[in-house]
Amino acid sequence: MSDLFHVSTAPHTRSSFTTRNIMRDVVIALIPASLFGVYNFGLRALSVILVTVIACILTEYVYCKGMKKKVMVGDYSAAVTGLLLALNLPASIPFWIAALGGVFAILVVKMVFGGLGQNIMNPALAARVFLLISFPARMAVYTVEKMNSTGVIDIIKNGALAIDGVSGATPLTGMKAGQSVDLFKMFVGNIGGTIGETSAAAILLGALYLVMRKVISLRIPLSYIVSFAVFILLFGQKGFDTEFLLAHILGGGLLLGAFFMATDYVTSPVSRTGQIVFGIMLGVLTGIFRLFAGEAPEGVSYAIIFCNLLVPLIDKATVPKFFGMERVADGK
Repeated sequence: MSDLFHVSTAPHTRSSFTTRNIMRDVVIALIPASLFGVYNFGLRALSVILVTVIACILTEYVYCKGMKKKVMVGDYSAAVTGLLLALNLPASIPFWIAALGGVFAILVVKMVFGGLGQNIMNPALAARVFLLISFPARMAVYTVEKMNSTGVIDIIKNGALAIDGVSGATPLTGMKAGQSVDLFKMFVGNIGGTIGETSAAAILLGALYLVMRKVISLRIPLSYIVSFAVFILLFGQKGFDTEFLLAHILGGGLLLGAFFMATDYVTSPVSRTGQIVFGIMLGVLTGIFRLFAGEAPEGVSYAIIFCNLLVPLIDKATVPKFFGMERVADGK
């Protein structure tokens, strides 16, 4: 009879998902974008990835040891932060700046606030914004050396081979200047940009894996992309120009941010309604940054960071109602 009753503390319903399993799936999902980044920008991109991942893991390990806390680097969360940060950096970034970004992401954004689950914004994006503010010139340079098929080193500038000292701009920068873009190249990824944002195909392949593994839902990504598309159509001054719209969706870090960073469990709303509201806010803010932020062609990082700070308010406003009702006797 005693086997029928088990006394335990809440929660009584537990999921088979663990932090380690979830983070491992995220790493697997980011492999296509990472591999294409290495293919597109050469071994310099792989080096940046290794530097940021190692910097994040070592920072968390040293902090936990120094503060006499349990070392949690085995849950892959630090590795995911380092990988996401690297994919948001240009391959030409100096290694010491990439390492500094990793230290900032873990030490300032994550550990100071209490560690995993306590940070108020996405560590990788917060580190990217920190680097954008601190080193704007270096963060805007997309020049790397890449070995071609004949064994000659070509200089890749902004994702295009330098010809007579002239290099192609990133698609969003080119659009700001009134240039046309190649949608097929943007989908495949043979364009300029950060290491992990160039190939929409690789990003979508990784996103599909996360959805199939039920690591993420489509509420935030779809509400983000749809609201962004509506904003571009309404205020882009191009009418219903599908090429212009698709270029904005495929260009920059929109897809990478929508599927891999806006869906971060810690810094996104918990309720379904809150997630949709969160996604809509992201779409509108990204559209504002893209269209009206002067020379800056991007806006995903700033939009996600800003909305991360609003998540407590969104959760408070969209908290689900309890089932049932309370009867008050005698008006009391």
